[in-house]
Amino acid sequence: MRLWCSATGLGLLVALTGCGPEGPELSEAAQRGRSAYVANCIACHATDPTKNGALGPELSGTSRELLELRVLHAEYPSGYTPKRPGGAMPALPHLEPKLDDLYAYLSEVAP
Repeated sequence: MRLWCSATGLGLLVALTGCGPEGPELSEAAQRGRSAYVANCIACHATDPTKNGALGPELSGTSRELLELRVLHAEYPSGYTPKRPGGAMPALPHLEPKLDDLYAYLSEVAP
């Protein structure tokens, strides 16, 4: 029973973090960004950033400017049209030190 639980837990971790053998090879920064994404973003955005989430849109390929304004200030760049109406995302200023890593991850997983 204990071995099955450990294997199940490991399988869930692999599924959530995308670190399986068929996943893309990520830079160190993108690997750190993936960890930040899993810990902070998947509640609203999909576990796969190339897919729409329950509340938030897909994020792969997001520009650095948009990422910084949305994550740190809950704002959009001037002239930007949001992918979804409502603007429910709060500012997450505690992610400022991880912003470059998040950007690396979202850039590297872009189709």
